[in-house]
Amino acid sequence: MLDLILKNGRIADGTGNPWFPGDIGIKDGLIAAVGRLDQEARRTIDAHRQVIAPGFIDGHCHSDLMIFNHPLSEIKISQGVTTEVVGNCGLAPAPYTRQHGEMLQVYTEPVLGKTGWAWPWETVAEYMDALERASLSENIATYVAHGALRIAVMGFAKRPATVQELETMKLLLEEGLRAGAIGLSIGLLYAPGSYTSKEEIAELCSVLPRYNGLLSTHIRGEGNNLLPSVREVIWIAETAGVSLHISHLKAAGKRNWGKVLEAMEYIEDARARGLDVTCDVYPYSAGSTALTTVLPPWSLEGGIRSALERFNDAGLRKRIKEELDSEQDDWDNLVCSTGWQSVTVSAVHSEANRQLEGKHIAEISELRGMHPVDCMLDLLLEEEGRISIVYFHMADADVKQVVGYERSLIASDSLACDTGKPHPRLYGTFPRVFAKYVRDEKVLTLEQAVRKLTSFPVQRFKLGKRGLLVPGYAADITVFDPDTIQDHATFEEPRQFPDGISHVLVGGKPTLDAARHTQAKEGSLLRAHHCCSL
Repeated sequence: MLDLILKNGRIADGTGNPWFPGDIGIKDGLIAAVGRLDQEARRTIDAHRQVIAPGFIDGHCHSDLMIFNHPLSEIKISQGVTTEVVGNCGLAPAPYTRQHGEMLQVYTEPVLGKTGWAWPWETVAEYMDALERASLSENIATYVAHGALRIAVMGFAKRPATVQELETMKLLLEEGLRAGAIGLSIGLLYAPGSYTSKEEIAELCSVLPRYNGLLSTHIRGEGNNLLPSVREVIWIAETAGVSLHISHLKAAGKRNWGKVLEAMEYIEDARARGLDVTCDVYPYSAGSTALTTVLPPWSLEGGIRSALERFNDAGLRKRIKEELDSEQDDWDNLVCSTGWQSVTVSAVHSEANRQLEGKHIAEISELRGMHPVDCMLDLLLEEEGRISIVYFHMADADVKQVVGYERSLIASDSLACDTGKPHPRLYGTFPRVFAKYVRDEKVLTLEQAVRKLTSFPVQRFKLGKRGLLVPGYAADITVFDPDTIQDHATFEEPRQFPDGISHVLVGGKPTLDAARHTQAKEGSLLRAHHCCSL
């Protein structure tokens, strides 16, 4: 007898092939049968001609710590997500060393959020063990993050790593890969990743081929330096002989709109040469990150605490203001090209400035009667550097191009945010794909969209036997109505759950049942099973 049958659905099996009518039989957490089933089951759910798809994979997000505070993952489960991939953009809570621990916490908090409790790990392996012990409603996989590696070994030093420091980073990377991390993520836009040369990154990546690990990268520049930055990471991957995944491909700043087409041509050229390279995209024309990201990279040397001291120095403050007022050759000054009205405060650290959430820097500076740069620096001082922002700097036409690109998968890039006004992608990414890009704008077919959210990321991130509706695969499944699925999260009111998703199964257990969370905790840590040749 089967445990469960989903009947009368339109089966979009994750391959990209046309949907077909049928049933899905489930037993012991696995898909047991697909087709017209007349077997008995302990429970039958009538899908009423809804789409039955593999559970959605959020292949790029920042739930590294939020998952511990919110193990039910209501926000993602409600969107049909059954697996998240964390450790992205070089940002992660491990390795966590006593020497540089506070530095790492302050650095990651605007993106990963804060826990309110002491982190009980030091190594990446111990962080993964903590995930494995947690009772979660969804599955989790992780990268080893380059920013965390560099902080653990050399803090925020703005210089090349010594031979010994690089060897130590290699050992920490290898330890994480042995524990089951899927690869290495780098964030070349963010200090201290921005202090690293392409040669140093390539040398660090020499560890990856032994474990078939993936290199995932937030490139160095997404504005004026977009194309050189894409060329740089392709050079790194070719030099190291590794597969490459470019995170959230975009063109930031009006003068750069349209350059995503050239970036995609670079990807195609690299693939023609034999390099395995792909990308991902989130379906919005605004991004979200830490406010410190808009600063000149030199100003963050030594970490956030050192940066805050610089903000009190009149001469250094003047230098920051001058640099932010003009285009820069060696780093992307997106404020110069998009304006302070594009930078909206989404979350602050203290209650004192809570009323500023949802306001852009130009508006706040006018309220305070200050120059926008002085206003920003004062805010960072008041909030100890812990401010998250939403950044409006992309063109809808570019987003549509990358969403429709064959080599792109779709992910949320959502930040952890328990307060304030988070980017609506936290609550709305996956329903939005079907509502906007399938049903309304017809950029993708239903089946193409399902593939970009299921089998494609599973294959890319080596997540095992899931992402397809075939016998023997994990019964991670999402059931939704293609006519009514709809995101409701907006930039003004982002904390709104979507409609149109009736059931989500994780490990064969209904976790969303008739659109209600069942409190089931069938998720697990997904460890990559690398074929290591030492």
